[in-house]
Amino acid sequence: MTDRLADTRVPIHEPLAARWSPRAFDSEATLTSEQLTAVLEAARWAATWGGRQPVRFVVGVRGDETFDALVATLKRGNLYATAASALLLVCADEGPDENTAFYSAVDAGAAIANASVEAVARGLAAHPMAGFDADAARAAFDVPAEVRPVAVLAVGTLGDYATAEPSVVERDSKPRERLPLEQVAFAGAWGAPFTADRSAEAT
Repeated sequence: MTDRLADTRVPIHEPLAARWSPRAFDSEATLTSEQLTAVLEAARWAATWGGRQPVRFVVGVRGDETFDALVATLKRGNLYATAASALLLVCADEGPDENTAFYSAVDAGAAIANASVEAVARGLAAHPMAGFDADAARAAFDVPAEVRPVAVLAVGTLGDYATAEPSVVERDSKPRERLPLEQVAFAGAWGAPFTADRSAEAT
């Protein structure tokens, strides 16, 4: 489970290639203040539409009341995250207009990606989860009406799959897969595969 690098046509930076979403966390491991702060700083410095900076976080560290309240919002299938070292509720301030509301979700995704890659770069694991009760989270933390809880990000240390639940082992043992580049990158017309220009390599 420690060598699940993405299969890419050309090498990409290792923290990006190594990022995946494990479900087995070490329930004894803790995050240092520097590690947790770095993850949050990476999220804070994600790209943001128009400089709006709409993303907010509720941070729970395992053992504190905030963590327990976040656990209580998780859907049954995500209770593996109780072993994570920290849970981050990622929220998006949807603001005063339709554009801000739309792009606040884009910003939240960028923040989650930044935080996840920073975690991997520091030898940690991260798993973003949509399976939580947003209304319960809103009530638990008095989230303002204009702010939307988007996801919960579990951060911690990779656990031992030899002692993990069989269902977790089965799910996490599946090969990492993505659609081929030709099916997601187009040029000229929708569905026409993008082909990298090789002329620069020939000169």
